[in-house]
Amino acid sequence: MDFLKGDERLDYLLAENLRIIQSPSVFSFSLDAVLLARFVHVPIQKGRLIDLCSGNGVIPLFLSVRTKGSIIGVEIQERLFDMAKRSIEYNGLEERLQMIHGDIKETAKELGYGQFDVVTCNPPYFLTPKSDEINENEHLAIARHEILCTLEDAVKASSDLVKQGGKVAFVHRPGRLLDIVTLMRKYKLEPKKIQFVYPKQGKESNTLLIEAIKYGSPDLKILPPLIVYNDNNEYTPEIKEILYGK
Repeated sequence: MDFLKGDERLDYLLAENLRIIQSPSVFSFSLDAVLLARFVHVPIQKGRLIDLCSGNGVIPLFLSVRTKGSIIGVEIQERLFDMAKRSIEYNGLEERLQMIHGDIKETAKELGYGQFDVVTCNPPYFLTPKSDEINENEHLAIARHEILCTLEDAVKASSDLVKQGGKVAFVHRPGRLLDIVTLMRKYKLEPKKIQFVYPKQGKESNTLLIEAIKYGSPDLKILPPLIVYNDNNEYTPEIKEILYGK
């Protein structure tokens, strides 16, 4: 198939009638991306949305079934950008979805400040370790560690891009909660809702979903916890509905 290169494969986007190009040696999306795409509030009929650190374009593709607005994805790695662009073309979504190959730190300068209704971001989770501890796979290392983009870079870029009253949503690790809230407030993003995701009942949370409003008033809501697996290591009904629909 002309759409695929090397070890790439064409996967279904779970409940959506869409396909996505993935590669085990470069990038495959995780549950985190699915949760963020479902968590964020989006305008249904119109609006401008932008996804930062897009990887292979999974979040823009998921968002495309929730809104009729236009969606831009930004990815700095050329290979992942190319995979995302081909996935958009395969699904015939070029009129509403667009990928930009670039650095999120420069995106507002290129596209304009305060131009978007919604910004989403699934940034690298981990601080950059010592050189001998970094994954030898460059694509995975950049996706996981703050090598080309720090958390502050991502929060600042989101604030620069979103309109006053617009929404910014991140998925991250709970250990960075205070960093995220501190940085969001530094850049005029007021956290409005948080949801913690737990691998199992009785386990520590390993995923954080947070949404903020540009120049919003303080009023934080903590949503009910989301449990991924039951005692039989099967997805809970809530996760099944997120992944596969009702």
